[in-house]
Amino acid sequence: MMNNLSMQKLPKRIAGLHELAYNLWWSWHYEARELFKSLDRPLWKMTSHNPVKLLQQIPPYRLVAAAEDAAFLKEYDAVMASFRTGMLPAPTWFHSKYAHLDASLVAYFSFEFAFHNSLPLYAGGLGVLAGDYCKEASDLGIPMVAVGFMYPQGYFSQHISDDGWQEELYRQLNFNESPIIPLLTIQKQPVKVNVELDSRTVALTVWLVNIGRVKVYLLDTNLEENSPADRQLTARLYSGDRELRLQQEIILGVGGVRMLRALGVAPSIWHANEGHTTFMMLERCRELVAQGIDFPRAAEQVRNTSIFTTHTPVPAGNDAFHHSLMEKCFHNYWDKLTLNRESFLKLGTQDSDNTSFNMTVLGLRMAQQRNGVSQLHGAVCRSMWQCIWPEVAEKDIPIAAVTNGIHVPSWIAPQIARLYEKYLGDDWLARHDDPALWENIDNIPDEEIWAAHLWLKNKLISTVQARARGHWSENGGSPSSVLAMGALLDAEVLTIGFSRRFTDYKRASLILRDQNRLKRLVKDGLRPIQIVFAGKAHPNDHHGKQLIQEAYNIARNPEFGGRIAFVEDYDMHLARYLVPGVDVWLNTPRPTQEASGTSGMKAAVNGVPHLSVLDGWWYEAYNGTNGWAIHNDGNMNAAEQDTADANELYHILEDKVIPLYYDHDRGGVPHGWIKMVKQTIRSNIALFSARRMLKEYTEQLYLPAAQAGAMITQLQAQIDESVRAQKQKSATLLKS
Repeated sequence: MMNNLSMQKLPKRIAGLHELAYNLWWSWHYEARELFKSLDRPLWKMTSHNPVKLLQQIPPYRLVAAAEDAAFLKEYDAVMASFRTGMLPAPTWFHSKYAHLDASLVAYFSFEFAFHNSLPLYAGGLGVLAGDYCKEASDLGIPMVAVGFMYPQGYFSQHISDDGWQEELYRQLNFNESPIIPLLTIQKQPVKVNVELDSRTVALTVWLVNIGRVKVYLLDTNLEENSPADRQLTARLYSGDRELRLQQEIILGVGGVRMLRALGVAPSIWHANEGHTTFMMLERCRELVAQGIDFPRAAEQVRNTSIFTTHTPVPAGNDAFHHSLMEKCFHNYWDKLTLNRESFLKLGTQDSDNTSFNMTVLGLRMAQQRNGVSQLHGAVCRSMWQCIWPEVAEKDIPIAAVTNGIHVPSWIAPQIARLYEKYLGDDWLARHDDPALWENIDNIPDEEIWAAHLWLKNKLISTVQARARGHWSENGGSPSSVLAMGALLDAEVLTIGFSRRFTDYKRASLILRDQNRLKRLVKDGLRPIQIVFAGKAHPNDHHGKQLIQEAYNIARNPEFGGRIAFVEDYDMHLARYLVPGVDVWLNTPRPTQEASGTSGMKAAVNGVPHLSVLDGWWYEAYNGTNGWAIHNDGNMNAAEQDTADANELYHILEDKVIPLYYDHDRGGVPHGWIKMVKQTIRSNIALFSARRMLKEYTEQLYLPAAQAGAMITQLQAQIDESVRAQKQKSATLLKS
């Protein structure tokens, strides 16, 4: 929590800044961010937009001055009034439509969460999706708590060496400078629960993060009573050690349930976000068995109130552990389920791999409601996991699809939001999931959209250049490293953004495949392009690191004229400049391996057209007028497909994208390009918003689970009443 010195700094008149800083509601409300920024603009920038750190470092005289500044106080009162309203349970969409279900609390388990760069608990898209999910749940008033890990070292910071090789740096999170709160008992002691691992017991404590109305509970094993090794179990996100990974998943699933019980939180709906979290289903079975319910009935009750979301068809994203490792970590657990070893292992084992326990298989078997994260991904899942339902036709496999969406208030650039407010109405944000709203996008003059975009583009390039300068001054190295990191980018050049995890199926190097053709594009004297790459490879993904090195070495090659850049250490902070600041968002996954993808949705919210393989969300979104699509021939092998897709990509750039972008009128406005920008906005924002996504989860998955849970509760009450009546009757007979 904020230290006492910081508390003493805050004058009573503006003491609410403390509560506001410790609720990440501020991170998606522009007026709240501007309020903190106005206290000390240079310090706001130096602290990477972290209000907790800002309030700790700000000179006291600035706070005193703010408390006496009528203009600041007017803004402060308005923000605090909005914040207080935003914390009320009603009126919200959920309360208005499903008031009878207000008590149906959802527990949302995820291995990672991305809320803000001040709390680095994420590695990539899964965490960003989970963070957006919590924010939108707060906005809609969906009664929800979330459970995850408090990673003090988080995911790694990326450093690129002079030869282009990724190096991982792990930095310890300063808890005093982060928007987190330790949960304490009435006796002011840390809340603790225990989890058995192998033949030992590990103690857990819990931290709280406030995301608007949603409380996020983060587990931590860094306690004195644990061994040094066990204290490190929750230190980092995604270790390459398989036993450590399994232990983390046990802690999250089993420990997460026990922690909620210790806090007196009683969810009626349980949502497992990806297979990493599915041991929570087994722990809930164990609780019911301990109450005297046999395992088949316990499993059915758990199944009826569980939702499982799978996010990727890529094998590396579907954790599987060898049976010997499962036996080592769980040999004391299956007895508590009244199962033997074989029956226990069968819960997560498929016939095609009878030596591994697959967490996705466990989730699919133990949840009644199951879904993929796009319509195409749902179809891929039904094909991929038909082995679990061999007697069912593929089209009838019980895996639904809810396409991902992005939290619009978090990802819209303020410059674009102001245009929407000016021309679509003050209430545009409240109505942003209504497709009819966006039919009015033509009300915005082309000149104003273009001017806003150019401002964002210039901001991106100045940010990238400042990072390149900082890298050189802090790390030394050759001048070519500054070149490689974007020092020569030009705001007047068509800019393509490619930012995502560097791994084989993402095909980051597809656009680099024909380097002679690429040189002609970047060095064209009249209509050049430039490309900004960013992203990390998993520490154990050697090939992913080679892909980064390939992009970096091309970027530092003078033959490409400084028009290719690799920006190191991509994170949420950089994304807020990169996503709205490029002209085209590029995505080239190997077909059917991109389950959804959300970065292109973030670009679309800001009017940045998408150029992508028809996979994931773009398979649903592309309509021929709102971007460009690389079509696939499913009959080719991987090498042939890469060659064909690269050729089509170059063709699209040369014949469609570049001519359209550079066709300006006498005032410098590319009206044809802006027409596509408006189509991008019109066709994508409502359909690919987290608001639409959360409403679908609620109506298609949560409501059936809530109804099943209510029936179970009613049936259990009837059974309990019958037992009580029978006992009373027996007692009466004995007396007589």
